[in-house]
Amino acid sequence: MYIIHNGKVITENTILENHAVVVKGDVIHAIIHEGEISSYRDARLINANGGYISPGFIDIHSDYIESVVSPRPSCVMDFNLSLREAEKILIGHGITTMFHSLSFYRKEKMTNKHIRHLENMQRMVDTIHQAHHQLHMIRHRLHARFELDNIQGIDQLMDNIHEDKVHLLSFMDHTPGQGQYRNLEIYRENIKIHRNLSDDEVSVLIAERKSTELLTMEKITEVAELAQAKGIAIASHDDDHVQKLELVKSYGTTISEFPITLDVAREAKQQGLQTIIGAPNILLGGSHSGNLSATEAIEYGYADILCSDYYPAALLHAIFQLHDKGEDLHKMFMMVTLNPAEAVSMDAEIGSIKPGKKADLLMIERMEDGYPVLTKTMVNGELMTTMNYRMNEKGV
Repeated sequence: MYIIHNGKVITENTILENHAVVVKGDVIHAIIHEGEISSYRDARLINANGGYISPGFIDIHSDYIESVVSPRPSCVMDFNLSLREAEKILIGHGITTMFHSLSFYRKEKMTNKHIRHLENMQRMVDTIHQAHHQLHMIRHRLHARFELDNIQGIDQLMDNIHEDKVHLLSFMDHTPGQGQYRNLEIYRENIKIHRNLSDDEVSVLIAERKSTELLTMEKITEVAELAQAKGIAIASHDDDHVQKLELVKSYGTTISEFPITLDVAREAKQQGLQTIIGAPNILLGGSHSGNLSATEAIEYGYADILCSDYYPAALLHAIFQLHDKGEDLHKMFMMVTLNPAEAVSMDAEIGSIKPGKKADLLMIERMEDGYPVLTKTMVNGELMTTMNYRMNEKGV
């Protein structure tokens, strides 16, 4: 039994001071007043040093694992090694549940990233699935991002759903001229950077991609119904107009990832969709693609969930940067804990500090300059990491 004390406890409804969290086995046993600690004689005390006691972060959209497996476009490291190394980084940023976002692209559309080749992508899917049955630090889940022009890959996706390897499904359409790439000039620059192509070659590629056949609505609905039968949440990606929201809702979508404009984000909320925005967008001061500002979406109340997207450190820093700009701190914490848990139907088990839930807990302090520091991490009631900063008078 552990008692985490001397901290501000972030509960589902508020931030409690002068309270402590009792952990028994792998679950949260109770939230008690500091004055009751002495009655738990056999418990081990963990001092939060006046910081915050938070639920573990739940990241439901991040392709970070790709950069760990493939640190250079043509290099592919051992998959199991990569997952183990990645989780050490992720837990260091407070992420105790990670939905690794893997892209199911059609073969002809593959970039020079070898990790996105079909055989490597499937190996990564299998590695994530196997991680549940071996020693691991955090909760690993799979977010399957299916590109709508990957007609040949639909059977592979459905096989993975049947085999319970998929935990979140999103449908993506990266056809140039709409969605994330509605600005063709930004698309051109991205292609030239990643593919080292001439202007003429980029023009040919754009023309080919704009004329590519997409998955039929009948097939999308079939896949969506299979996912729903398995209890898998469905997301749309880069919603750029209201009509698209109506379309994606017709086949069971409950999450809108990265709405392109403020108007679309507002409409998504009004239609009952949960909206995801990227934490790196906040640290950068805006979208790298020239789309919706995440900070603005939060200011207007049109955002529900923060994800790390591609930069795991962003979650913790975004919370406090937003708070320092006037946003409610409790609300910011909910965007990386309870809200994502609810979006993927894991809130009965994780996502908040509540008796009976799994003890996935973080202890967070702020240094004198405001820098947030994760000092201790607990997953499933086990103390996983402890970290401290140091300095002596000589600065050595």
